[in-house]
Amino acid sequence: MPKKSTKMSGLQCLATENVWFDKQRYDDAEKCFYEGANGTAAKAKTAVLQPKEAPQKRRHRNSSSHGAGDQELVSRMKGMELENQTLHKVVEEMRAALKKLELRVASLEKSPAAVTCAKAAPVKAAPVKPVKVENGDDDDSDIDLFGSDDDEEAERIKQERLDAYAAKKSKKPALIAKSSILLDVKPWDDETDMGKLEECVRSVQMDGLLWGASKLVPVGYGIKKLQINCVVEDDKVGTDILEEELTKFEDYIQSIDVAAFNKI
Repeated sequence: MPKKSTKMSGLQCLATENVWFDKQRYDDAEKCFYEGANGTAAKAKTAVLQPKEAPQKRRHRNSSSHGAGDQELVSRMKGMELENQTLHKVVEEMRAALKKLELRVASLEKSPAAVTCAKAAPVKAAPVKPVKVENGDDDDSDIDLFGSDDDEEAERIKQERLDAYAAKKSKKPALIAKSSILLDVKPWDDETDMGKLEECVRSVQMDGLLWGASKLVPVGYGIKKLQINCVVEDDKVGTDILEEELTKFEDYIQSIDVAAFNKI
């Protein structure tokens, strides 16, 4: 019975002892001891230190690789900025050239008559007649290098062009300037016959005057005004003449105002 208790206590001691869990360390220490005795302690030391220095070297390599990558990125960004500036310059030059071209086209479109006239009747150069000079004659005052026949031909062509242009211009109908006028014709009071008032207004007839639509517009207190439209030729009829003619009907018309005046 006592032996059994002693055995159990020994097992418990072994269970609490950590030497077997650290066996690898003790084996390494024993190996270093024997290698040091053989003169290879320095090699063993370097071998032990190498795994520790490896992470530091790796970190240094990683940092150097990151630095090189950053420098490459910065250089690429600078190159892209220079390329962007060059593209901006090229675009500005193209815009300036396009603007000049548009101005030139606009100037050519404003004067199409001269271009069509030049294309319609091109000038033919008159043939130059050779001049024969006798051997014994040294006086060149009688030689006409620009013959009078050529001057007459050029004058005739010029006159024909002027006549054709005048005939073409005379065929175009002249534009007649017209205006649309809206008149407000006001009566004296609410007892004024507005139908008779409109008849008096439309009775005014003259060359270049055309009456249009009309309507009655309330003013207040039961009084209405006549609003009537008319079209007039500016060279023949004016607002002053209209007011003068309409105010002759003083029994019905109190005043006349121009509500709107538009060119046609």
